[in-house]
This record gives sequence, C-alpha cells and structure tokens, in this order.
Amino acid sequence: MHTFVHQKFLKALKYYENSNKTLSILIAISGGQDSLCLIQLLETSNVVKQYFKNIEYIYIDHQWRFDSKEQIKHLINYINTTKHKISIYQIKYKNMSESISRRIRYQILIRHARIHRQQIICTGHNKTDHLETFFVNLIRGTGLEGLSSLPLIRKLNKQTYLFRPLIEIHRADILWFCRKWNLPIWSDKTNFNYKNYRNRIRHEMLPYLKQYFSPQIEKHISDFLDLSSLENEYIKQNAIKLYLISRDKDYIGMNYKCIKVQHIALQKRVLQIFFYYHFNKSLNKKIGYNILKNLNRNHKSKIVIIWHNLYINIYKNWIYIQ
Repeated sequence: MHTFVHQKFLKALKYYENSNKTLSILIAISGGQDSLCLIQLLETSNVVKQYFKNIEYIYIDHQWRFDSKEQIKHLINYINTTKHKISIYQIKYKNMSESISRRIRYQILIRHARIHRQQIICTGHNKTDHLETFFVNLIRGTGLEGLSSLPLIRKLNKQTYLFRPLIEIHRADILWFCRKWNLPIWSDKTNFNYKNYRNRIRHEMLPYLKQYFSPQIEKHISDFLDLSSLENEYIKQNAIKLYLISRDKDYIGMNYKCIKVQHIALQKRVLQIFFYYHFNKSLNKKIGYNILKNLNRNHKSKIVIIWHNLYINIYKNWIYIQ
C-alpha cells in the first residue's frame, strides 16, 4: 500500500514532470492526515526530481476551535523541518457558513499566489472527499457540471492552476501512509460535528450505504463520477465551440441562429458561458428556461428580460445585453 500511494502521487505529478518553466507551488495545509501525507510525498518526490523550484505552505485559520493557536504552533514546528516558508492567515469573523468560508479561503489562496507569482495552488483533497462532495452537491440539486467538480487540475485564471495530487487516493490509504511514517496528525474535533452536512455524510450516510446496499458503493460512485466527468467535458467543449462561432465581436451579444438547431443541453451551456464570461454570473434554472423559451419562438417584436440589472434583449436571431 505504501508503494500504491507513492505511485498514485507520482502519476499525478507527471503532468509537471517535463515542464520547461520554473514552477512555484503554494500548498494549502490544515495539519490533518491529508495535509501531512501531501507534505511528505511532495518533499520526498521533489528531492529525487525537482518538479517545483519554489515551495511555500499556507494555513488559513478560521479560529473556530479553542486550540487553534496550538495547532498553528504545531504546523510551524513541522514545516520548519522542511526548510520551506509557511504563511498563516487568520479570518476575523467566526460566524460564517461553510460555503462562505470556503469562498473566502479560495480568495485568499488566489490573491496570495498572484502576489507571490505562484503558478500552482495545491490542496489535499482525496478520493473520499470527491465522493462526499458528490453527495453534498446532489442534495443541493446540482447538474452534471457540479457532480464532476473536483478534477485533478483546474485553471483558476490566466496565471494560476489548482492542483489536487491526492484526488485518486482514498482516505483510508492516506491514514495508513501517515501511520507508516509516524506523521504527527493534529486531530480536528470539528470533523465530528454532525451539524455539518459533510461530517454526517462521512460518518453516517456512507457507512449506512456500505452496510445495507453495497460494500463497493464508493467504487461504483467513483466509476460513475469518472464517466460523468468525460461526458461533461465533451458537452463543455462543444458548447465553447458554439459560443465562439455565435458571439458578436464588437458588442455583448450573440447570434442564436446556429444554436437553435442544437440539443437543449448545449443551448443551456452556451447561455451559461455567455453570462459567466461577460458578467461573472451563473444563470439560475428559472431565468435560463425563460430566455430559451423566448429565443426559440419567432417573435416579430423585441423581447426584453430584466435580470440582476441586466436588460436582456431578444430580437429575431440575436440576444444582446444593455
């Protein structure tokens, strides 16, 4: 199993193996088993073959726990053994939802990476996290895009990529690896707070499904997610092609003539790309279907739909924004 974890990790690193660029990496850590496994694997692998020229660690403290200061000391002492730098941020406001906290964390990570010219942000998400995220998003009513939301590599902006090298390794294998190397895991009591959806899925829902439905439920869901990711990528690439063909070069507009003949799934994706690219807004289900309904009708007069202070004008085969 020790070799298995290393092999999976090295397979993920192959993406950067032959890079001609001098790469800098920012590694987000917490002190838990995923973080310590990631540190151990990255440090030992980078000694053998220098994948990354500069390595920096970052810890974001939400100050939710009474022992957060002791955990920071623990992390500093451990990172000092690697001879690399660690940056620590403390979030002032404690009473925030999980989704808002996650958004703030990523804003901090992206800003820090931009300031320090780091091309890669690395996190310790593993395969079990992927399964838990699948259930969280499914409960929220997500689509195909949301189900395959934890890829190995994701482009955040022109300069920065998000890298998840542990995404094909299960949490049980990571725990075994940490015990094998006697890594000093910091126990996080908030992982057992059942008010958190993810913790309830981890400790109650998944064990229940394993016990009463299928012992191989995690493997079956992983296979489903891999297939969904491939299909989602195919739809996404075709939607991008259609958007590039139909967009107006001078104005915030789009010719809908060639899109009308496509499947409604592609029509929805093209609209989502259009609004996200120009306004950084995600179309909700109601407004999306309202726009599609009007676009597929042959109106003789102009139709105007108002959404978030945007005037969406639909006339003949054109959609443009004022």
